Amino acid sequence: MLAYDYPLLGLFWTMMIFFLWIAWLFLLFRVFADIFRSKDMGGFAKALWSIFVIIVPFLGVFLYVIVRGRSMSERDVADAKQREAEFQAYVRETAGSAGSAEEIAKLADLRDKGVITDEEFAAQKAKLLA
Repeated sequence: MLAYDYPLLGLFWTMMIFFLWIAWLFLLFRVFADIFRSKDMGGFAKALWSIFVIIVPFLGVFLYVIVRGRSMSERDVADAKQREAEFQAYVRETAGSAGSAEEIAKLADLRDKGVITDEEFAAQKAKLLA
C-alpha cells in the first residue's frame, strides 16, 4: 500500500526484487556447477541433488548450501590454491630462462675470475650463440 503512494518506493522494491532474483540465479548456477564437480558424491547422489534443485528450486538451492556449503567452500579454496601453484610454476618457468647475453656475461665473469679457461669460454660462447 505504501509503495503505491510513493512511486520511488515502488521502484526501489522492484529493483530490490530484481537484484535478489539475479543473485539467486547466480547461486543456482553455482550450485549446479558444484554438484557436477564434486568428487566426493557418486552419480546417484548428483542425480538426486539435481532433480531436487530442478523440482523445488528455492528450497533445493538453499538446502544444498546449508548441507554442502562447507565442502563447497573447501573445494573453492583447493581449486584456488591449485591455480595459484600452477601460475607460480609458470612464472618461475618463464622468468627463469635467461637469455644468451646474460649467460655469456656469466661465462665472462667466470673467465675473468679464472674459474674457466679462454678455450672453455669460447666453446661455451659458440654453443650459446649456435
